[in-house]
Amino acid sequence: MPNVALIETKRSNTNFKTELFDNDIEFDQFQLCSDPNIKKVLKRDVDIDFNPDEYEWVILVGSDALKYYTPINSITEYSGKLVADKFLPIINPAMLAFKPEAKPTWETSKQNILDYISGDLTETVIRPEQVLGIDNTEIANEWICRCINSRPPYIGLDSETGGLYPRDGHVLGISISYERDYGVYINIECFDERTEALLQTLFNQTKVIFHNAKFDIAFFEYHFNWNFPDFEDTMLLHYLIDENPGTHGLKQLAMKWTPYGDYEQPMYEWIKDYCKRTGTLRNQFTWDTIPFEVMSEYAAMDAVVTLLVYEKVVKIKQNKQLLRVYDEILIPGTRFLLDAQDNGVPFDKDRLITAQELMQHEIDNAVSTLYKFPEIKQFEKINGKDFNPNSTVQLRSLLFDYIGLQPTGKKTGTGADSTDAEVLKELGEQSPIPQLILDIRQRSKIKNTYLDKIIPQLDRDIRLRTGFNLHGTTSGRLSSSGKLNMQQLPRDNPIVKGCIKAKEGHKIVAMDLTTAEVYVAAVLAKDEALMGVFRAGGNFHSQIAKRVFKLPCDPEEVSKLYPAKRQAAKAVTFGIMYGAGPMKISEQVTKDGGVYFSKQEAAEAINDYFKEFHMLKSWIEKNQKFIKQNGFIYSYFGRKRRLPNVASEDKGIQSHSIRSGLNFLVQSAASDINLLGAIDMHKHIKKQKLGARIFALVHDSILAEVPIDEVDSYVEALQDCIQKDRGVSIPGCPVGCDFDIHDDYSLGKFEALYGNNV
Repeated sequence: MPNVALIETKRSNTNFKTELFDNDIEFDQFQLCSDPNIKKVLKRDVDIDFNPDEYEWVILVGSDALKYYTPINSITEYSGKLVADKFLPIINPAMLAFKPEAKPTWETSKQNILDYISGDLTETVIRPEQVLGIDNTEIANEWICRCINSRPPYIGLDSETGGLYPRDGHVLGISISYERDYGVYINIECFDERTEALLQTLFNQTKVIFHNAKFDIAFFEYHFNWNFPDFEDTMLLHYLIDENPGTHGLKQLAMKWTPYGDYEQPMYEWIKDYCKRTGTLRNQFTWDTIPFEVMSEYAAMDAVVTLLVYEKVVKIKQNKQLLRVYDEILIPGTRFLLDAQDNGVPFDKDRLITAQELMQHEIDNAVSTLYKFPEIKQFEKINGKDFNPNSTVQLRSLLFDYIGLQPTGKKTGTGADSTDAEVLKELGEQSPIPQLILDIRQRSKIKNTYLDKIIPQLDRDIRLRTGFNLHGTTSGRLSSSGKLNMQQLPRDNPIVKGCIKAKEGHKIVAMDLTTAEVYVAAVLAKDEALMGVFRAGGNFHSQIAKRVFKLPCDPEEVSKLYPAKRQAAKAVTFGIMYGAGPMKISEQVTKDGGVYFSKQEAAEAINDYFKEFHMLKSWIEKNQKFIKQNGFIYSYFGRKRRLPNVASEDKGIQSHSIRSGLNFLVQSAASDINLLGAIDMHKHIKKQKLGARIFALVHDSILAEVPIDEVDSYVEALQDCIQKDRGVSIPGCPVGCDFDIHDDYSLGKFEALYGNNV
């Protein structure tokens, strides 16, 4: 009988003998902490008396036990996997009642653990003959020729690089696999012209499988000018299988779908040891430090597991709706984003430097004003030290204990009164100090997060290359990451956007979709009344208010004569897709209008709204019912949103999943209209050999730097691309496009605030 121990954080009500082992295995059970009253167990609370060496297998339940006994943090990623020869992590089964989405992970992990203990499952060891490191030109060329002559249906291809961006780094080597379980890693130092030509021949005749194609192709195009007529991306294929962010890493998929598990772990152990020996900080370590003989085995395995993962994920293409998303959106989107990223975001360096100074001046003035308040001076005198507005403990003490402000009721995760931005803004109605502290925080964040970091990351052409991701959201909206998150630029302060400036002879052209999600909802619901509002034109929310509340005036007069009604119509319009009820509408209208709008009034407004747009209501109810019954929904363009938590015992989690699914239907379709329009426009620019360059998609907008003499034709062509009938259009009334044309992305707000000499 195997010698098995099981460790959980605290004693739970779970009967692991039946839940995990089906009464077949005897085991000893331990807890990290013996005190059941401790809410969150910290390292200092651990009092377990346990020696792992006394057991053959140690099952670690939940993230706390995993982190305590191993250097690994992710319980979801390692659940059911063997760690350090004896530890078998598994997610806590208690979460299944609230998050049914974890059930497949639990079932797979449970079976793996049983198979490890019984001996039916063992770790696969990489054999020396499976991987080949090549640093000789003649051997490299011979191997590539052999691969070409074998005419494989596809190859796995990966790069190892000395940086994250082609202009900042270089290619160290490439990994190729064309035979199952066998791969090579070729040192770039042994390349000659024939090597490069042979590889292009291989890419021309063979489908190339990447994992994160956009990354590898960017390096290969920039440094070798290679092109890839036929490529696929296992990361994007997996995104079709599981649209949740953070699940698409090659290592994660290798652990899930190949026998090689965490095959890179020995290399990371080498890196850890190297940093310790040399005193190198981990964030300063670069991959070109790794010796070829250390790198080659694991780099070659990247290509091997890419092929193995492809064999699993490619099956999703049997789903015709998801195949349409892949072929018509994701792969063309990859090609488009490669060029958009390479175009780069245009900055004005002189304005950036001036903006740093301006923001520091504003911070200094705000800090000076703050410290003039007698409450601050008294607080420092009592505490015997300077007040630090960045200290949450000091800030909480100042606001609630000393000044005596009434807490808002919002709490932190530990149960303390919150002092986040939302709270400080609300507290600002009681005292000027919270608002001033909020101003200091916000300005400091703008300077530290954006202005200070942008300048050193600019390329020689004063453009910044950052990343845009097709797989970063559940809705299909693009996300942004890397040197600059373009989706999170400050909205209320124009200083950063004002530094995104067109070069001489050009303009920044920003196109925004107008009320696109409501437009999509009207079309999908086949609500003639709501579509009629779009056909009527004019101010959208005034038109809605007039129809819903039967106002006895022209739409142009609604804003002046019935401002509360207009605010209510606006709040309901934007709130219904997010499942907003009377309480939420009441709060929103009161906040926006400045006049109390009761819950009863909100309920009546919602009722009146749905009387006017009854087809919309029917469509919402039908889709809510479908989501609840099936746990998924498809968008108009074929994306799938999986929502297994509709089966949760927690009503809050269940209702949130239903709201998320409904919102997905409109947000996903609107963002795909925008992305498909941008893809088509990019093709038009290349075909016509225009000077315009699209450099970003931000939410529902498309940003481009356009030569002045092309602006009119660019606007006309982009509008045609966006308003192309893709099957989700109101006949005779295409989706709205607003165009703003200016020298910088703040669209004049920077100059209005700081003057036109900056």
